[in-house]
Amino acid sequence: MSDMTSNTALPKKRSRKMTHNNTHPIVPWLYLLPHAIFFLGFIVFPVFYGLYISMHRWDPLLESQPFVGLEFYANLFKAGTPQSEFFWKTFVNTTLFTVISVPLLVGTSIGLAVLLFKPIFGRAFFRSIFFMPGILSVSVMGILWKWLFENQSGLVNIILTEYLKLPPIPFLTSEGWAWVPIVVGTVWWTIGFNMTLYLAAMNNIPKAIYEAAELDGATNWQQFRFITWPNLSATTLFVVVTTVLGSFQLFGQPQLITGGGPTRSTQSVIMYITEEAFSNNQFSSAAAMSFVFGVLMLVFTAFQFWLQTRDLRKGKK
Repeated sequence: MSDMTSNTALPKKRSRKMTHNNTHPIVPWLYLLPHAIFFLGFIVFPVFYGLYISMHRWDPLLESQPFVGLEFYANLFKAGTPQSEFFWKTFVNTTLFTVISVPLLVGTSIGLAVLLFKPIFGRAFFRSIFFMPGILSVSVMGILWKWLFENQSGLVNIILTEYLKLPPIPFLTSEGWAWVPIVVGTVWWTIGFNMTLYLAAMNNIPKAIYEAAELDGATNWQQFRFITWPNLSATTLFVVVTTVLGSFQLFGQPQLITGGGPTRSTQSVIMYITEEAFSNNQFSSAAAMSFVFGVLMLVFTAFQFWLQTRDLRKGKK
């Protein structure tokens, strides 16, 4: 009986092997070709072309593009040049926004996830309410929060003056205050996505652990501290990295709410690179800024990965 089984299985193996061997070696490469074309055309070529532009005095209206080497890169580190002054000023602005917004986005989203994970009345409704702002475009979000914080006719200042009898605050024209509508609007706009990620991760935590903890008399805080938080480490790593990268790419919110003002106090580095390229027509300088900014983000992301994976490794030990 066993001989009959082996005899019937042998032709199948041979047939499968022959089919595999008969496949032309170029077939797998044909499957990869569409992706390779788009990758080379939209990723690799722009990177090398941008590098070429950053090392030449590039002007699309001229026939010759003289080679200048690293001149535009050096301008970013030479004191007294406008490129150095404004690039690093806007980089500090962007870093400030990231430092303020990321803890709010991560902390508030995990807090909402913990609250809405419990079987409370209207849980699905509240989940939808917090997620819905994320489907709006940045244009709608920017116009909405600019209207809310208008210096004279904004809803926030109407509440301050009419109901709380306080003087109006010129949110859109005061340094410092101008960050309030940008940060609050960004948190309102993007918090639902992070909350959804945390809710999905919390569904994977076995309920038996919580039941055992309740039998041992663990409080809600102790359950969160020793069960929920450690099991969300991998999700937190993803949320923090993507939120930091998204915050460093700040553009639409300050562009629509404050226009980068007052006196460039809310202008992000992406806004300044865009201004340098398309308002000042300094394409080479803008390309050099883009590469320096990209390298800074890569270094920061690598450090962030190393820092948080170190905590994960310690947790496993």
